[in-house]
Amino acid sequence: MAHEPLPERKIDDSQVESYRAIYEELIGFVPPRIIARTDFLARIDPGLLDMQEAVRKHAMYPDCFDVKTAQLMLFGMLLMMLSDATRLHAIAARRAGATWEEMSGVVSLAFLFRGLPAANLGAQIIQEIAAGEQSEG
Repeated sequence: MAHEPLPERKIDDSQVESYRAIYEELIGFVPPRIIARTDFLARIDPGLLDMQEAVRKHAMYPDCFDVKTAQLMLFGMLLMMLSDATRLHAIAARRAGATWEEMSGVVSLAFLFRGLPAANLGAQIIQEIAAGEQSEG
């Protein structure tokens, strides 16, 4: 059985890059899953991609919270789920100005309701981010 390749993108590369730019701005890079989703939907269903990104932008940046506060909350929510995306929102929180004390406070809150797995993951993520920041300069 022959396998057909993925179709060509139905939207311009510049449009795909504009979707990805907000991730670059927020966390400093575009995560592989975001690259995959934006590429795949640009080929299969660009309308859905546009809707997903519009909803994401609306929900991610509520008028009532600054970026740092929103990212700290997302860091905590994802930490409660032990999600691998926790690290991305921890990076975003730091880039938005979160202090180590604020990051630790989020980990402590997650510990209260999720236990040592959240405390361990949170501490690991914070130390990895700190090491990365140290090596950058």
